[in-house]
Amino acid sequence: MALKATIYKAELNIANMDVHQYADFQLTMALHPSETIERLMVRILAYARYADEALEFTKDLFETDEPALWEKDLTGQLVKWIEVGSPDEDKVKKASARCKQVAVITYGSAVDEWYKRNSKLKTLKNVEMWKLSTATTEAIQALCERTMQLQLNVMDGEWTLIGNHAQAVIEWEQLQ
Repeated sequence: MALKATIYKAELNIANMDVHQYADFQLTMALHPSETIERLMVRILAYARYADEALEFTKDLFETDEPALWEKDLTGQLVKWIEVGSPDEDKVKKASARCKQVAVITYGSAVDEWYKRNSKLKTLKNVEMWKLSTATTEAIQALCERTMQLQLNVMDGEWTLIGNHAQAVIEWEQLQ
């Protein structure tokens, strides 16, 4: 019998003073049995970076042709494609041809090697790449609970994610 996904819920309040975005989001995510808490929390940060009511978590670990998050317009056409981790170069290239905006949120010790190996990604004009520091991914795991209340404050480029029992400074590095 296959293991089932575990459901996590997060109330995410964003106060981004840099772009004057103030919003509350109710997020429901499934943690796949093969997924780590680290990746789950990175998906929340990816959502926060591109936050929009139309942005949705997908079945990316169940469906390999889907990203971690996507946004579709009212006609069902893909507008945003957001990958988490170190995706296959061909998958990102296909997404780049189908969507106006593609983003990759990377983390982990092998990111620099992955980025060098996938040099064709640098030629894609509508693709953003962000790398999270190891300190960030370690700190955000302490915020994880089955039901979370998270407050994200952004001011002067500094991101702070606050949970019930801890907080984490989010360190982003833009690769592209």
